[in-house]
Amino acid sequence: MESVAPKVTVVVPTYNERDNLPKLVEFLAALHIPNMHVLVVDDNSPDGTGDVAEKLAIDAPIPVGVLHRTVKDGLGRAYVAGMTRALDEGADIVIQMDADLSHPSEAIPRMVETLTQTDAAVVLGSRYVAGGAVASDWPWHRKALSAWANFYVNAILRLRVKDATAGFKAWHADTLRAIDVHGVQSNGYAFQVEMNYRTVQRGMRIAEVPIRFEERTDGVSKMSLGVQMESALVPWKLRFSGRGAKQNRARG
Repeated sequence: MESVAPKVTVVVPTYNERDNLPKLVEFLAALHIPNMHVLVVDDNSPDGTGDVAEKLAIDAPIPVGVLHRTVKDGLGRAYVAGMTRALDEGADIVIQMDADLSHPSEAIPRMVETLTQTDAAVVLGSRYVAGGAVASDWPWHRKALSAWANFYVNAILRLRVKDATAGFKAWHADTLRAIDVHGVQSNGYAFQVEMNYRTVQRGMRIAEVPIRFEERTDGVSKMSLGVQMESALVPWKLRFSGRGAKQNRARG
């Protein structure tokens, strides 16, 4: 009896990415990964990205689904909605990936292989392990901020990963269920950190494979002051909530 390839769903949140989205789907199709699906989570983009996604759902060489959200309430909420839908639709592996082409699609086969051939619960596409790199056109202060953010998060939460704020990840469906992805509250980079923290708190292993992170070529960054503030505060909230949970378990 021929085995069925695991269903791989790439969850792609979008907001004003009408130029980048078709390119991304083309890159994903070119990987020729069996049973790969794309789920676009569009936050009511004014530029018509949602309509572009619907056209891709008809014309693309790989299956494309579209989840339209009417409220733009952050990247984290979009990912939670998309991952929840992917799990409901039977995904075995869920990949989270930005639509701005900063994440190299050619890294996905290695990420999936590492996920399926080792004991990793999640695999990060990492800028800071050997062989990884940030965009060469990043100014020095942005490189410094990114490096500092990773040091800051690891100093507080002891995640023991090189790229704690990475947003390019491959998850086992069972991992997402175990960490209760639907209950994740954070947004922006803090969302990535909270997901990692929940994984580590449950004794599961995070693996990293190197990627070269590229700067977006079209569109604008969604990094707001509010996202930055949340990113600074969430590690402390997680640490102290985690400590309280441990104390409660010890009493029980």
